[in-house]
Amino acid sequence: MKDQVTALAAFEEEIQSCQHCALGAMRTRFVFGVGDPGADLVFVGEAPGLEEDRQGEPFVGRAGKLLDRILAAIELSRQQVYICNILKCRPPDNRDPLASEVEQCLPYLKEQFRIIKPKLIVALGRVAAKTLLGVEESLKNMRQQVYNYEGVEMRVTYHTAALLRNPRLKAAAWEDFQIIRDRYRELAGLPPERKQEQAGSPGE
Repeated sequence: MKDQVTALAAFEEEIQSCQHCALGAMRTRFVFGVGDPGADLVFVGEAPGLEEDRQGEPFVGRAGKLLDRILAAIELSRQQVYICNILKCRPPDNRDPLASEVEQCLPYLKEQFRIIKPKLIVALGRVAAKTLLGVEESLKNMRQQVYNYEGVEMRVTYHTAALLRNPRLKAAAWEDFQIIRDRYRELAGLPPERKQEQAGSPGE
């Protein structure tokens, strides 16, 4: 674990001044990632938003606060998992990442995975999922399937920003997160969590 902390910190120091694409000149803060450097569970979004760019930490705006509530509902916190994005810099007006930007930034994410050695990766949202999997499926079709990302189990669910835009998706997302919770505990060798009887999803 100590080696992972050191290696991840050294890698962040190495790449935090990156100017390999135009986003480097536009950013306020480089958004590397946050959480446990030895986490068994890693969440990946698409790119930093306005608050993330200001604070230099992923998922700290409204969508991030919702993610925190969902994690709490499955007995986890952002200190116990690792949270990052496909891109480390915010695209203008929160547009989707360009292929050229992904090409430059994806190797950074892969190196984070190599250092952290997660047992389960969760892609939050269609853009993150299609980027990692190289497919053009709808998120609805990608949900509740099991994928293999370079030797690591991977699952897909809604980005919390989508849940804020369309609260009707929260019930489906809560189903996904309960599955994620149970599979994470299984892969991490933890005892099964007692099922929570809950009518709605966190944040309703």
